[in-house]
Parts: sequence; C-alpha cells; structure tokens
Amino acid sequence: MMLGQNEDSEQLALVKAKYGFDKPVTTQYAYYINDVSPLSFHSKTKGDYTYLEAGKYNATILCSIGNTALVLKYPYLRDSFTKQGKSVADVLGETLPNTFVLALSAISIAMLLGVFLGIVSALYKDTWLDKTIQILSTLGMSVPSFFSAILFAWLFGYVLHAYTHLEMTGSLYELDDFGEAMHIKWKNLILPALVLGIRPLAVVIQLMRNSLLEVFNQDYIRTARAKGLSEFQIIRRHAIKNALNPVVTAISGWFASMLAGAVFVEYIFGWNGLGKEIVNALNTLDLPVIMGAVLVIASLFVIINILVDLIYVWLDPKVKLQ
Repeated sequence: MMLGQNEDSEQLALVKAKYGFDKPVTTQYAYYINDVSPLSFHSKTKGDYTYLEAGKYNATILCSIGNTALVLKYPYLRDSFTKQGKSVADVLGETLPNTFVLALSAISIAMLLGVFLGIVSALYKDTWLDKTIQILSTLGMSVPSFFSAILFAWLFGYVLHAYTHLEMTGSLYELDDFGEAMHIKWKNLILPALVLGIRPLAVVIQLMRNSLLEVFNQDYIRTARAKGLSEFQIIRRHAIKNALNPVVTAISGWFASMLAGAVFVEYIFGWNGLGKEIVNALNTLDLPVIMGAVLVIASLFVIINILVDLIYVWLDPKVKLQ
C-alpha cells in the first residue's frame, strides 16, 4: 500500500525490514511496547530496528551497556503508513485540539442547560413544565447521534440556511476565498456541538432533577427553610453543590467518551477531528494512526477520571483522598 505502483520484491523487503514486519509477531509487539514506553532500550548498531537514530526518538541516554542504551524519551507512536514523512504524533496533534474544542463546547452546553432545566424540573415537580422537560430529555437520549446530526445539518444548514447562515459541513479552521490562509470559523462549531451535546444534556437533566429532589428531603434543607432563607438561597448555597456529585460522574464519563465517540458527528459535519481521522485511518488500514489514537484516548480516560476524583473532594468534604 505504501509503495503503490512502484512495488517490487526488493523494495517490499526493505519496507518490511524498516518497520520490523519481517520479525515474528511477538518480536513486533515487543518493539511496539519499547517504542511507546518512556523508558526503553535501543541499539547503537546501525541497521537494527531499535537503532537510536538522531531526531527519531528525542531521547536522553541514561546509561549504556555494550551496544544497548537505556533511554528516557517521549512515547514514539511511529509514522503514518499513508501520510508519508508524517509521524502519528503530528497527525493526532493536528486533529485532537479540534475534537477537544468540540467536546468541551458540547459538554458545556449539556452542563449549563442540563443543570438549569434539572433545577426547573425539580422545582415544578409533576407539573406540565416538568413533564414536558422529561419527555424532551427522554427523546434526546433515545435519538442516535448519527440521525440527529443528519437532521440538524439538513434542517438548519439547508432548509433554514437563509435564516441561520449555518453550513451543512465545515471545520474549525478553513481556507479563505483566495486559498492563502486559514481562518477560524466559529459558526461551524454550533451545529456539531449542539448535536453532540443532546444526549449528555438529557442525562444531566434527569440526574440533576432526581438528585435535587433527594437533597430537598434532607434535614439541613428543612433547617435552612426554618431559618427563613429564600428558595433561591437554599438552592444556590446548599442544594446545588450537594446534588452535583452524580452529575459530575456522568459528565466526566461523557466528556471522555466524546473525545473518542464523536466519530459520526465529525464525519457527517466534515469536522477535522480525531473521530474523522480514525475513520479515514480505518478505511486506509493506517494501523499506526489507529493504535496511536486508541492509546491517546485511553490515557485521556485515565486522566479525566483522576481529575474527577479530585473534584469530588471539593464538592463533598466527606470524601477524603487516601
């Protein structure tokens, strides 16, 4: 695939040797673990796969034993098969910020609207307003993201384009009319962020409503009411903070999932993010990009979960860091 029409047996052998594909699978796996590990062993013999090539690993040699060196380096995710001369780190570095902006915008919409509507729903429990919010949140949770993406793109980007001035497709950075410079197009963020935020919005509404109703039955809320505090003061100073724990749990999981699961939304709206890059890599069998993306996403899951544990301590003093 990399050689294209220039393929012959000699060049194929050179490519296999370069990437270690001429070695047993277990050896290839060991090579990959060695590449992605911050602490790794490398050969000083030119021609070996693990040869400490200048500029390839950006490594610092810690110690040497014969022809083998123990080095400290950034994880090396290798090079893309289809984008010649481009490392996987560069490919992911170009797309991950776009996905992060999209996910952060979507989760912000879900958090702000979800907490507000959840509070309204709890305050007006069993009224027509509460039931309407519950129906809409259930509907939002039930609609698949690929369907809502197509629906929003068609409705707001095509049918109502004269009023919304929104495009059916577009990314955060786009070339100007002269094709000379890249400019930020914030309006292209609106539709994909709304679509991506629909499902977590529905979850936050339900969780906030149920959690707040449970908090309202606590003794300290009754004490606050007995002291003459207004309902607004009770909610702002006492209820919201204690009701946010399950919401934070859900939001953390959704945010991490958005970084990995925005594939349909990015692909339909033409958003140049990590999800779209993963689809392209799957279609072209660009295995280093796929494996690198999986490792980055898994690392983000771990980091976000650790941050959520720290936020718990701030939200609930009863939770102690061990």
